[in-house]
This record gives sequence, structure tokens and C-alpha cells, in this order.
Amino acid sequence: MNRVLREEKKFLINVDEFIALSGKLENVLYADPHNGTHGYTVRSLYFDTLYDRDFFEKQAGTELRRKIRLRCYDPKADYAMLEIKQKQGSNQLKRSLKLKREHAARLTLGDYSPLLLYSEPFAAECYALMHTHCYLPKTVVEYNRKAYIAKENKIRITFDNRIVSTESCFDIFSERLNMNPVLDPYNAVLEVKYNGFLLEYIKRMINSVDRSEISVSKYVLARQNGYKTRL
Repeated sequence: MNRVLREEKKFLINVDEFIALSGKLENVLYADPHNGTHGYTVRSLYFDTLYDRDFFEKQAGTELRRKIRLRCYDPKADYAMLEIKQKQGSNQLKRSLKLKREHAARLTLGDYSPLLLYSEPFAAECYALMHTHCYLPKTVVEYNRKAYIAKENKIRITFDNRIVSTESCFDIFSERLNMNPVLDPYNAVLEVKYNGFLLEYIKRMINSVDRSEISVSKYVLARQNGYKTRL
């Protein structure tokens, strides 16, 4: 199991700001090795309770809340990551466990029994949590990500754009998901993640965007999109 505790700040920016800031960061930070020329794809299946407790707690700004998701980076991958993100004050705690493809595929169908095959306590915790609170697959969210890294304070800066989702199919390994946009394609989500404090030279570059910090969740954007479609 992997465990990461850090602060996260999010900003909604436009494409011009994304291009300008990523160009600056390219010169002073390490580019994520998966970036390539245009970034890499992230696809996540989010689970929620029968009555969407996590969705409504995020909307209400509840101090202690969580998200459970299954994430992959390539539909042809032989694994996926099961993750829980928990809000704890100003920090975000993320715990993750690597699952075999066939086990992850069963989770997409609402069958959580493969978690009992793993020896890590985190797997047993996820199994109990998802059964006790009646978690179900709710939506698949996909986007393009470009990321930059500074080793100090485990700083990671990401740009997410072309955010799309679907609630009609939960197979994250499918190469033919029918996705719908949930954010204006000329916008992007900037996320700044770090431990303790943000280095001053990076803070100055981020502040050059001149945007207020916001509480934006790709999961909430996707679910709001689904709710509007059903109305």
C-alpha cells in the first residue's frame, strides 16, 4: 500500500494560462516521465454510497470526507489502483493499492470480494467500508494530465484538461467509452500539491496566474453533469 499525506490547492485556469505556466515550469522542475509531448491520460471509476453521501458531503464542504476510486492510465494495462482520498483539515491523505486487472474488473461490476485475496490491511478496510456503506460504481472520469515535480517537500504540480465522463458504462478497461464533456475545453484545472510549505520561487510562478483558489472536484463536475442530464 502507498500512503501520501499532503496539502492540495486547486485553481481553474484557461488554456492560455496553462500553456504559459507549464512552459515556465518546464524550465525549473522535472517533467513527469509519462508526460510525453501532450501529457498522459488518467481514467478513474468513482464509487459512492447508495444515496451519494460522498458527493453531497463534497458539495456541502464537510470537513471530514472521502472519495473512493479505481484508477488506470491505459485501457490495456494489466492493473489498476484502488484509492481512498480523505480530507483531513488542510491536508489530503491518499492511500492506494495495486490490483490485478481481473480483480479490478470485478470491482467495476460491484463485486468487491477480490479484495479479500490481498493480505494488506488496506484491502480489508476497503472491502468492509464498501460493503457496510453500500458503495456502488457511479461514474467514470477521464482527462489529460501534464505534471511537474520538485523533489523538495514532494511538490507536484498538475494540469488537467479535456475532462469527460460517463455514467452509462463503468468498464475502465474499455477502449470505446461514450464520454461527455464536463468542463469547458478551453479551461484546465491546476493542482498544486506539497508537504509543509511551498517553495517561494514556485509560489511566485503560481501566483502569476492571478486566480483565486477554488474547491473544484472532477468527480463532482461529472456527477453534476449526470444529474443535469437526468432532469
